[in-house]
This record gives sequence, C-alpha cells and structure tokens, in this order.
Amino acid sequence: MYFIYIIYSKKLDRYYIGTTDKVEVRLHEHNSRFYSDSYTAKGIPWVLNLSFECESSENAYKLEKFLKRMKSRVFLEKVIIDPDILLDIQNKL
Repeated sequence: MYFIYIIYSKKLDRYYIGTTDKVEVRLHEHNSRFYSDSYTAKGIPWVLNLSFECESSENAYKLEKFLKRMKSRVFLEKVIIDPDILLDIQNKL
C-alpha cells in the first residue's frame, strides 16, 4: 500500500504533500528532524491532515505531482475536507 499525505505546519502556515508507504513513520521523521536540512525541519511540529491510500506507488506519485502542480492552498483544503475528490482525480490520471 502506498499513501499520499498532506501535513500542516502552524509555525510556517504551510501545507506539505508527500508520498510514503508508512504514514506514521514518515510523520515522525518530519517532526524529529530526521532529514535535518529538509524544508520540513523548519516547520516542526507538523500535523497530519490527510492520508489517502493509492493502488500503487506509481499512482501515489502521479497524484502527488498533480497536487503540487495545482499550487493552490484552497484546492488542498477542499481535498482535506472531501478526500473523494482524489478518487476522481486518480481515475483520470
């Protein structure tokens, strides 16, 4: 199983989109400065807003790329409220 996830940093007032096979482990890595030079190290603490299961890693990466290309906070917040939007997008990719 692969997941796309959206986390939020109140400190930076930003969302971050990623892909992983272990959401809780990845969230812990973001919040523990596991990658000390990464963008997310500056925004601790991060809170998980959405975890969405994908059929494969390929589908997850396509969906992640789509969401990042949108560059829209409003759209991300709509997806967080209604994750079914991702089902429609995933079926079209």
